[in-house]
Amino acid sequence: MSGNRGVVYLGPNQVEVQNIDDPKMQAPDGRKITHGVILRVVSTNICGSDQHMVRGRTTAPAGLVLGHEITGEVIEAGEDVEMLRKGDLVSVPFNVACGRCRTCHEGHTGVCLHVNPSRAGGAYGYVDMGGWIGGQSKYVMVPYADFNLLKFPDKDRAMARIRDLTMLSDILPTGFHGAVSAKVGVGSTVYVAGAGPVGMAAAASARILGAAVVMVGDFNAERLAHAKAMGFEPIDLGKHDRLGEMVAEVVGVPEVDSAVDAVGFEARGHGGGEQPAVVLNQMMEITRAAGSIGIPGLYVTEDPGAAEQAAKQGNLSLRFGLGWAKSHSFHTGQTPVLRYNRQLMQAILHGRLNIAEIVNATVISLEQAAEGYGEFDKGAAKKFVLDPHGDLAKAA
Repeated sequence: MSGNRGVVYLGPNQVEVQNIDDPKMQAPDGRKITHGVILRVVSTNICGSDQHMVRGRTTAPAGLVLGHEITGEVIEAGEDVEMLRKGDLVSVPFNVACGRCRTCHEGHTGVCLHVNPSRAGGAYGYVDMGGWIGGQSKYVMVPYADFNLLKFPDKDRAMARIRDLTMLSDILPTGFHGAVSAKVGVGSTVYVAGAGPVGMAAAASARILGAAVVMVGDFNAERLAHAKAMGFEPIDLGKHDRLGEMVAEVVGVPEVDSAVDAVGFEARGHGGGEQPAVVLNQMMEITRAAGSIGIPGLYVTEDPGAAEQAAKQGNLSLRFGLGWAKSHSFHTGQTPVLRYNRQLMQAILHGRLNIAEIVNATVISLEQAAEGYGEFDKGAAKKFVLDPHGDLAKAA
């Protein structure tokens, strides 16, 4: 291992691929780690959550190595690692979780109590998530490896599906979590807000969970066209601001059984300006009485770039009384990836879930990361997958 390079956040709208330190078996506070592995990164993806930081909408510090969607090959294992070996190909949940605390034992790995001194929950390459170095790089260290990593059972078979399997680190389980939290089941009518990669993953998840109709709403014409091509019902939010009427055009009534917010705090209203609570309020309007709302879209405790003063501290103007009156169920928070990734891996390997096609996975080199960030920020109907060592190009 030598010559590590990674995608570094330099400031608002500035990222650059730079030489970075080789990974070490140590925690962000300098403690030696014996339960970790070092991975040669096979694929790592650009996520919409990364874009929030890159746009300057968080308190992310300059110099942060980005990247929490990681698939890699074990090249070194700590002395306490028992179930992984050099050469294993693994998926890395974006959650850093110890596997030992109360929340981990309960399956809530998104809010592990031991990997972040400032709050519950850790992640790679993300602001306020424990200082763990990101994996948009050639090499990365993963702690608590036996607990966190999902080993692919057959390396050659996995490489044949690597464009799909790379989505297991975040967006596919996140979309699935949104659909499950919204209680999607056989015959459900479903509305997904946002036709970006997480929204498309949520739509795909709703379909495999048995939904009768899956509608996907967005302003972006390119993304809506792709959603339609993938077999979902596009809802063009640019038509007017009466979402219920557009839903009724598809299902006959202005309501759905389940709704999924895959947009988050940078939501925009019909007039084009930012309205951070608009999607949540729309969810409550169109979800039927006793229906459920899944919220995998990101909401932050601090948003220095918010248009509204209250939103700078994460305060939103919610019509919560409407949701209360309709007995809605809400579920928020980071996805506990380990709860879902093995089952979703099986769905991919057995040809049940063509998630790479559904999110329009587009492979670029690590050195092209800045261009990928720029194109994604403009609303490209693509999920950019970085190929640090050329493995995906060879697999094609």
